Amino acid sequence: MRIVVLAGSPRRNGNTDMLVGSFVKGASVHNEVEVIRVADLNISPCIGCERCKSSDGITCSIDDDMSKVYGSLSHADMLVLASPVYFYGITAQLKTVIDRLHTPVRRTYPIRRMGLLLVGASELPQVFDSILVQYQLTLDYFHLEDMGRVMVRGIRGKGEIEGDPSLDDAYGMGLSIR
Repeated sequence: MRIVVLAGSPRRNGNTDMLVGSFVKGASVHNEVEVIRVADLNISPCIGCERCKSSDGITCSIDDDMSKVYGSLSHADMLVLASPVYFYGITAQLKTVIDRLHTPVRRTYPIRRMGLLLVGASELPQVFDSILVQYQLTLDYFHLEDMGRVMVRGIRGKGEIEGDPSLDDAYGMGLSIR
């Protein structure tokens, strides 16, 4: 299986990247995995012009690095979204990419499975609720299989996730995918 991970953290080598690394280590045993650090790309927000709907369904009026993401997803069987949680939502960088996927070309992707990796500083039980609603709606709308979720609360400082059992959970989630 070909897995694409959209890593939404703007902080390099932080807790989200470490969680992604554990997932990739497990998933790479049986699969091909590509990690796209969306914060490293120059991607502008969707402007709602709907050119993608009136053209060939592929061409976006914005010429930026989103074309790299479209290319990777066109060969993916599974998508994993990974993000730190900023004010009860995913990062702006990851949300920008997701919004730009609101195009007819998404119907051509072979993606049938999805997973979720989240790291939040808050220990509130509801810290992930708004993200989970969007995630579930996406699963339902596209008839995708949920391949797992690793959601870590109470992790704030860079590297604080080191030694946390969630790293083993992410590795196990990746390893279970075939």
